[in-house]
Amino acid sequence: MAPSRDDEANRLSGRMSRYVRVGAGMGGVAAKMIGSRALGRDLDRSANAAELARALGGLKGPIMKVAQLLATIPDALPPEYAAELAQLQANAPPMGWAFVKRRMTAELGPGWQARFASFEHEPAAAASLGQVHRAVGKDGRRLACKLQYPDMASAVEADLRQLGIVLAIHRRMDPAIDTREIGAEIGARVREELDYEEEARHIALYGRIFGDEPLIRVPEFVPDLSTRRLLSMTWLEGRRLLDYRDRPVAERNRIATAMFKAWWHPFSHFAVIHGDPHLGNYTVFEEGGKPAGINLLDYGCIRIFRPAFVHGVIELYRGLQAGDEERIVAAYESWGFRGLSRELVEILNIWARFIYGPLLEDRVRALADSVSATEYGRRQAFQVHQALKEKGPVRIPREFVFMDRAAIGLGGVFLHLRAELNFYRLFNEEIEAFETGQVAARQAAALDAVGLAHPE
Repeated sequence: MAPSRDDEANRLSGRMSRYVRVGAGMGGVAAKMIGSRALGRDLDRSANAAELARALGGLKGPIMKVAQLLATIPDALPPEYAAELAQLQANAPPMGWAFVKRRMTAELGPGWQARFASFEHEPAAAASLGQVHRAVGKDGRRLACKLQYPDMASAVEADLRQLGIVLAIHRRMDPAIDTREIGAEIGARVREELDYEEEARHIALYGRIFGDEPLIRVPEFVPDLSTRRLLSMTWLEGRRLLDYRDRPVAERNRIATAMFKAWWHPFSHFAVIHGDPHLGNYTVFEEGGKPAGINLLDYGCIRIFRPAFVHGVIELYRGLQAGDEERIVAAYESWGFRGLSRELVEILNIWARFIYGPLLEDRVRALADSVSATEYGRRQAFQVHQALKEKGPVRIPREFVFMDRAAIGLGGVFLHLRAELNFYRLFNEEIEAFETGQVAARQAAALDAVGLAHPE
């Protein structure tokens, strides 16, 4: 990997500039939340949530990423805020060509264009932390070059601090869910997304996992055209998942089966998940004019778990199957939940039965009936929140955060595709030979091979 200058790493001046831009909008929202509590008044949450969305909607950078992550985690924020933030679009105005040239010079040095056969001026995609350009390498390979926006390290620290203030206020006003672990987990994952060297190792990890899987394609990392803030990989040709919503059910089911395997196989065999199952992170490749599988495009948000956590997930499934309360409680405790009364276990089971429901029925079915992809999980989250107000609070363990969020995101994909699958059989095929020690050995070998740290 080419050397990269690191003069943007979390600069004080960058953080202060970002505080001013983000703080103006966030400060007004926070002040209203505090003022309403101090004066004993009811806060108009819907109006305040809309104001927050307006304040953030014009900003580019990690605040958008963080806001959207929070919107998909049940009870991290009040439902009114989650609904507003979920509507924010992560796509940001792209950097112009003059800006791109300066950024590329900073990463690859003067004369960088001579290292490519061609490099498209207009980005193929622009998101909250960077943008992607199509290119062709000197060896003729088609490439995707992911270029990070400037000063993102400073922006991330400033934005996380600002959002942490709002989370802390919410915790005081509505303490049913203790959000401290949620905030810590989101912070760790967003910071990780800034490190393209780490993302390159994630690509290598998934390449090992799916090297022989015909349903799933992983790009190849191109180290000599990459730095800490520039990630070059082979371009995977494909079409958007939403282009297949009206195709025959057999074609939609093939795509959904590939999505199921892309998520559950790494988790059950290597204790790894793709923590951001967003529609834009996948495309569909075709063979003979029909969908043949999916391309995995983005590896910034990968979560590596302790194998014991995977054991707990499967134990909870077995406990729900058998109606074994002791096994269910032991599974929650292995995740990191503490001090669980019978009432709290029943509240958590509302959510567990929702998530596991499709995996418990040995039949072909849709994931959910008469539920839109955007509303998937919201009713159950509200039900859990109301119950926790009476019996809580409960502190959500860090490892649960992205597991839960990713399961909701994956469910949304199945609903978009209107897939009809036997989820029970797909899941049980993945966990059939599960053994914690084997997963630990398999994970350790894979992580060592690509240079990734072992989970703590």
